[in-house]
Amino acid sequence: MTHPAHTPASLPATRSKTTFPAAGTTGRARRARVEPMAVRPLRDGRYAVETAGGTYVVDLDAGTCTCPDHQLRGARCKHRRRVALEVTERLVPPPGQRTAVCAVCGGRTFVPTAFDGPALCARHDHQPGELVRDRETGDRLIVVAATGERADRVETAEGRLVADYPTNADYGPHEPVFRAVYLDSLRRDGDVKRYAFPASRLQRIEPVRSADDSDAGPSPTDGTASPTTA
Repeated sequence: MTHPAHTPASLPATRSKTTFPAAGTTGRARRARVEPMAVRPLRDGRYAVETAGGTYVVDLDAGTCTCPDHQLRGARCKHRRRVALEVTERLVPPPGQRTAVCAVCGGRTFVPTAFDGPALCARHDHQPGELVRDRETGDRLIVVAATGERADRVETAEGRLVADYPTNADYGPHEPVFRAVYLDSLRRDGDVKRYAFPASRLQRIEPVRSADDSDAGPSPTDGTASPTTA
């Protein structure tokens, strides 16, 4: 099975004014949803909220807004409510994070503000202990670590770059590398080797529900599509 390589796409620099369904709300909560607003994250962790009446700055952490409703009345104004709503709906990043492009699919994701490296969306990111399937062989593996480095920069124990292996030719050289161990190898005596994979070669699957698992796939020594030894 092959998987096409992807290249990052550009994200729009600004957003148009949008609305939300009223959802049975009233007062400020309703105005926060139905009035056209455009929310834009600022570099200092605050948010600019553009409305028909002007542009205001919201600080979610401090619970403040520069609008008269908050400054004069101390109210939780419609602008603060709108920013909180857009953060909840993952339309803008939460405080302390910024928007980034997934290195695999080019989709939008959020990363810590100081993050420096290839970003991944929730669909292509993998966590230690997660059960995944190798798209090339069908084998099941357990993720043990994220390197945070690109496939064209990570070397294996053989001294070869992960991106240079023929079995990784259909996966982007810019993709972050994950280290994983074969599920079958955990049931045998001896050393358990770690292997390196580009992010999109690993497909997330449901956890194993039975200790007697007859669908573990072929042994890693069988492979017609050799993994890359970490």
